[in-house]
Amino acid sequence: MGAHGADGVAGMPPLRETIATHGLDARKRLGQHFLLDLNLTRRIARAAAPLTEGTTIEVGPGPGGLTRALLLEGAARVVAVEVDPRAIGALHELQAVAELRLTVIEGDALQIAPASLGPPPRRIVANLPYNVSTALLVRWLHAADDIADMVLMFQKEVVDRLVAVPRTKEYGRLSVLAQHVCEVRRLFDVSPSAFVPPPKVTSSVARLTPRPAAARLADLGPLERLTAAAFGQRRKMLRGSLASLFADPTAVLGEFGLSPRARAEELSVADFVRLSQALRSD
Repeated sequence: MGAHGADGVAGMPPLRETIATHGLDARKRLGQHFLLDLNLTRRIARAAAPLTEGTTIEVGPGPGGLTRALLLEGAARVVAVEVDPRAIGALHELQAVAELRLTVIEGDALQIAPASLGPPPRRIVANLPYNVSTALLVRWLHAADDIADMVLMFQKEVVDRLVAVPRTKEYGRLSVLAQHVCEVRRLFDVSPSAFVPPPKVTSSVARLTPRPAAARLADLGPLERLTAAAFGQRRKMLRGSLASLFADPTAVLGEFGLSPRARAEELSVADFVRLSQALRSD
């Protein structure tokens, strides 16, 4: 079949045909919007290079548009995790021509540890279902030791939050968690017209590369609790919003040279990390 099964993948019927054959109308409750433009899916796959070693994990492949692109771009091993049983048949057709480079797992990615899916380096590449995208990302931030890189598509407003800086309305809990654990870069936007059905919003692709273990907290739990409290009441001064976490928030903030009258959006990622270490020992 040549070129590690690439010829077989290239010879697959068009995605629209695959969707029709398997009755794969996108389901709103699953947050599905299928990406059919092969130029675009290959661009996403190339952004995740190199794919020639370790395991490329794709979540929510649906009919397999991005899966095809990953295989065409030379991925040595793709593990596709799909919760929708209707898509499994279409993915198995792709698996049949991929010459052992594709493994299909029917299951919920929120319940699956990335480390269980194959040898490192592990890259996660996905057009994420909108309704679980942030929950999946937070789970993967906790598993950063097991992940080399992530190239992920979200709604544009989520990427706005991922890359946001202090003193902006987009800056929040997700900004702090993602930027502490990873180096975050917005790569490019994707128009609604690229999807079937077109979503009401623009999407964006971002690359999140976990920082070395020594440069991040071993346990994200305290940082999660701290940012949830601080940004959960973002109009409040920190002395008020952190009262549920510290017996004397004013004293704790003072120890770190932070004003108790400051609001959450004024603190840097490093400020939150230092405060979370106080929370752990509190």
